Amino acid sequence: MSYGDRARNGVPPNSRIVLKVGTSLLTGGTDKLDLEVMSTVVGQVARAREQGYDVLLVSSGAVAAGRHVLKLEPGAKALSLRQALAAIGQGHLMNAYEQLFSWHEIHVAQALLSRRDLVDRLGYLNVRNTLLALLDRHVVPVINENDVVAVEELEGDVFGDNDTLSAMVANLVDADLLVLLGELAGLYTADPHIVPEAQLIPYVERAGKHLDEIAGGSWDGRGRGGMATKLYAARLAAASGISVVMASGKEQNVLLRLLDGESIGTYFPATSSKMESRKRWMLSGLSTRGEIVVDDGAAAVLRDRQRSLLPAGVKGVKGPFNRGDIISITDASSVQIACGITNYASHEVARIMGIHSGLIAETLGHQYGEEVVHRSNMVVL
Repeated sequence: MSYGDRARNGVPPNSRIVLKVGTSLLTGGTDKLDLEVMSTVVGQVARAREQGYDVLLVSSGAVAAGRHVLKLEPGAKALSLRQALAAIGQGHLMNAYEQLFSWHEIHVAQALLSRRDLVDRLGYLNVRNTLLALLDRHVVPVINENDVVAVEELEGDVFGDNDTLSAMVANLVDADLLVLLGELAGLYTADPHIVPEAQLIPYVERAGKHLDEIAGGSWDGRGRGGMATKLYAARLAAASGISVVMASGKEQNVLLRLLDGESIGTYFPATSSKMESRKRWMLSGLSTRGEIVVDDGAAAVLRDRQRSLLPAGVKGVKGPFNRGDIISITDASSVQIACGITNYASHEVARIMGIHSGLIAETLGHQYGEEVVHRSNMVVL
């Protein structure tokens, strides 16, 4: 597998940047927040703003801060304890950011998000409008997953990690660049902690499934995220028309150098043009209700020609979902190839799958169109 390095263009002023900083970076490998590291991050955000950039900060670290306050050892897994640590630590985390940004005469605002905040169109737009209003008033949003109320046993209520959340936020606010900062220099050919000879991959043209195997599990032990979640975030953002850089936050002035076009870390170029808002919402996957499995022929047509999905190409349905719901479209290997708004409920798709479109009315007794998902209501990954 070979990856060629590509020159990166600088990011022009007036661009919108989402910067995600992970727990391992913010704690500096210790069991508490590293204010020196946080200060360097804040200083770079302040200088980027002076140069005309909008910056939203997605920050981990609340649970680590709470753990330090209670003097607990790392490794506590109980959900209720994690929520308690987040409740204690979030105030300490925001207090640190407020003080550090105040030195640069910058106001900050806390934004705690859970998946349920974005699962419907209205919630999605409300959050978007709030974040954009903060940027209009030159306030830096500091965003984190709301661990206090997000319960992992309730399916669909959590993002699972701040890497995914940062990609969702980038999608939400029409960002131009997503920067994922951690302790590692980027994506490697293997876990460098285990394989010393692993090589940094400077450029990934498309963050496809072929990279999942080398990403493996978590490459650090302190945050919930890992290389696999960073790859998922990169894939989601790139498909939304947002370029992504995965780099080390220990690099001096890494954000500013990236904005100037310097090649640092691993670069994932946007794989599509900017999408209109409704398609971005579909792509986020936050409101996906079910799944339609298509045969190889339909998969090829969707990928290569971006045509509508007809019932003849459907070979399986996983529901329940209703007409008008957002569904995931996968191939026979369970690889997601698209998402879209379905014209038919799951029980209806199950009855018409595999048949010619001309037989829909005869089979169901009614018809909402010849397509199961029309191309104008579909986003192909």
